[in-house]
Amino acid sequence: MFNLVKQWFWYDWLVLLFRICFSTSFMITMCYLSEDFTIPFWIAFVWGVLSFSVPWFCLQLHYKYYLIAEILLSGGLCLYLAALFPESYVTFLPIAFMIASNSAQKSYRWSAPITVILIPIMLSRLSQQMDAVSMILNIGLVYTLGFAFHLLVVNHKQSGIIKDQNAVLEQYISQVERMTLLEERDRLSKDLHDTVGHSYTSIIMGLETLRSEVDTPDGEQKIDTLLKLTRNGLDDVRRYLHHVGSSQDSLTLMQSLQKLVDDFQTFSKVKVRLRTFGEAYTISKQAKMTLYRCLQESITNAVRHGQASEIVITLHYEEKLIRLEVQDNGLGTKDLKAGFGVNAMKERASNLQGQVYLYSKPGEGTLVTCSLPRLEEIQEETVRLLLVDDQPYIRDSLRIILEQEPDFEILGLAENGEQAISFCEQDQPHVVLMDLNMPGMDGAEATKLIKQKWPGVRVLILTTFQETDMAVEALQNGADGYLLKSTEPQELFEGIRLVHRGVKMITPDITNVLIDHYEMHPSSEAPTEQSNEYGLTPRELEILECLSKGMRYKSIAAKLYLSDGTVRNYASTIYAKLGVRKREEAVEKAFGTSE
Repeated sequence: MFNLVKQWFWYDWLVLLFRICFSTSFMITMCYLSEDFTIPFWIAFVWGVLSFSVPWFCLQLHYKYYLIAEILLSGGLCLYLAALFPESYVTFLPIAFMIASNSAQKSYRWSAPITVILIPIMLSRLSQQMDAVSMILNIGLVYTLGFAFHLLVVNHKQSGIIKDQNAVLEQYISQVERMTLLEERDRLSKDLHDTVGHSYTSIIMGLETLRSEVDTPDGEQKIDTLLKLTRNGLDDVRRYLHHVGSSQDSLTLMQSLQKLVDDFQTFSKVKVRLRTFGEAYTISKQAKMTLYRCLQESITNAVRHGQASEIVITLHYEEKLIRLEVQDNGLGTKDLKAGFGVNAMKERASNLQGQVYLYSKPGEGTLVTCSLPRLEEIQEETVRLLLVDDQPYIRDSLRIILEQEPDFEILGLAENGEQAISFCEQDQPHVVLMDLNMPGMDGAEATKLIKQKWPGVRVLILTTFQETDMAVEALQNGADGYLLKSTEPQELFEGIRLVHRGVKMITPDITNVLIDHYEMHPSSEAPTEQSNEYGLTPRELEILECLSKGMRYKSIAAKLYLSDGTVRNYASTIYAKLGVRKREEAVEKAFGTSE
């Protein structure tokens, strides 16, 4: 009840003051005329008190309860007094005004006939001071004034609601613009990183490979100048990307949501409470953005459509998922229809394998629940690397490029197979990046010895040329992957990480050659990973299933949280294992039906 009173406007207090003044004067008059009552005075007094208090309390619950209580209690008391004192019929005029001013949502269809026609006729028969027609006209005029006041109040309330919702919409639009700008900046920074940044690093590697082919001092100087210029350009790109990076990334999920709530309360009169349960943990940027947008849409809809005055937001950190609940005390609805904003929420959550539920009921508000699986941004474990190449500039360039990744540790540099085996004896690396053409022991022979002595060490062939015969030999000797040195740096990084986890990486450039030579059974591949007769791993089967549904590489990459290039490498490996050349043949051979 107290919460309802706090939401009153000036006209609510005006009506209450009017009622108090009228009831007070009415009770005083009853005291003066108590000797002429046909019932005990205390009964009349209690009746008067109830006529004032009961309708008022009913009005706080529902306007229909008020109208019934007012007509029965106040109207009944007026009829009783009119029977004793004919001139007291005028006491019904203020009551008719209040009945009319509270006849909401077409209740005037039944309150008007009772107030303007039925009760005046009864009063005219009891008082005998005025005829029924005159009394109907007088009370009808008062009822009309009361209903006009009701329309004025409704218009004022709607104007206030429109003004508040307009402020909320302006805030919502500004938030959408800001978040859209942040997302676009983030997308542009990623695109620049994946294009310009990788192009620079590829140019640096290419220039380093040319150094050994330049014999003149003038040529060496030109290469050094070009390398310096390229490295400076790469530094400029990195500084720009750091500058473009969103400040929103530095905020935790709770801080982002709290900032959104604070901004929302600044523009609206709605009370919003934000609480959290469970121990907070780091989530992915996509999940953070999805929860942020879900909250933004939910609280805006609560004011726009539900006319809510209070919103409770609860963030649950659970073991396997994170759940955001937004409960409002708005109007609610029986038939809740999802609009553009709600469908956008559901699509965002679905892209992260999550779900959005909505529950609404008239009088109980609306509950929006957004649940996302816990996809925590786990820091990659440190991968210890050994770089094997006979050209020192290539080794140094690889070291410079790989050291940019925080999860890579360069254990050493070797210039031939013998040194590589010596390094493995001293400190076994996780992954060996092996060149093929080297003096002394070549890469294929070194790979064979390393895999025989240390099966747990992953060997990734990384060579400048497409030497397919040596590649097949190295893979038959147990190599875990084959990539070209022209591979983009980001693809190289992901390839190293995947090989470290036991995934076979084969560059698409030699897939067709391997189809005719694929007779390998690498010792590092555990028997448990053989998922079918073709030796496809669970991840490869998952990608093959996506291919069978007609999904593009980019769609598969988004679904499985991989890069486009990684998915292409997986597909090449699948085609090689199945001995086919394209998607349709792979699906037909694996599943026995053509897609």
